Amino acid sequence: MRTIRSRKHTAALAAVTAVLALSLTACGGDDTGTKSAGPANNSDTASTGASQPSTDATTTDTTKTGGTAQNTGATKTGTSKSGTAAGSGATGGNTGDSYAYKHPCKSSDLSVRVYPREGSSTQQVIEVNNTGANSCGLSYFPRVGLGASKASDHSKDITPAVPGGLGGAPAYPVKPKTAAIAVIDLNPSGGNGVTWVNEMNVLADGDHMPNADTQNFELGPDVKVNSPKLGLYQGSVADAVNSMKQAGN
Repeated sequence: MRTIRSRKHTAALAAVTAVLALSLTACGGDDTGTKSAGPANNSDTASTGASQPSTDATTTDTTKTGGTAQNTGATKTGTSKSGTAAGSGATGGNTGDSYAYKHPCKSSDLSVRVYPREGSSTQQVIEVNNTGANSCGLSYFPRVGLGASKASDHSKDITPAVPGGLGGAPAYPVKPKTAAIAVIDLNPSGGNGVTWVNEMNVLADGDHMPNADTQNFELGPDVKVNSPKLGLYQGSVADAVNSMKQAGN
């Protein structure tokens, strides 16, 4: 009887052991599942982490691009390259009349315009602009010849009368970014005149510039030239007109 009971007890113990083993196996399976879920989450995190550096890289590139654009803009604006300070210093130091008297204007620093004076059918304005950085000196009036554009010989060009009694300063000073203005009247009397003149030849400074610097300006058709008068350089058209009226006197 004891042997049978022992065997039953042993069988019961074996059954319990088997149940416990199965329970432990089930728990081990849960742990394994949890561990496998962990790497999956880590993979998502890694993917997210990979995407974040990508976003950061894009931001960095944008920042670099923006920085380059700003630097390019600053370079293009070129405060230092344009030499605002240096230019102002140079301009401020060389704008006096005394400097102009010693430095004749160069044709490369001048811009010459010729256009009809408003309110007059016979007068033309000669405007000489100083485009340089420093003051410079011009002759008292431009050298002007009135002739035919197709003429091979300009020795017969008409020369206007100018005011007499000139004296005083050695030159007419022109500051930077300003203009010297002279007015010529092609036909002061308004009467009949020669009709073959269709061109005005202007040399801004007849005292210092070579003839090669002469510029030609078309006058247009129906121009009549008779005893023309040319005034001295002035700072305004009105003053230049008054000076022109003194020519020939």
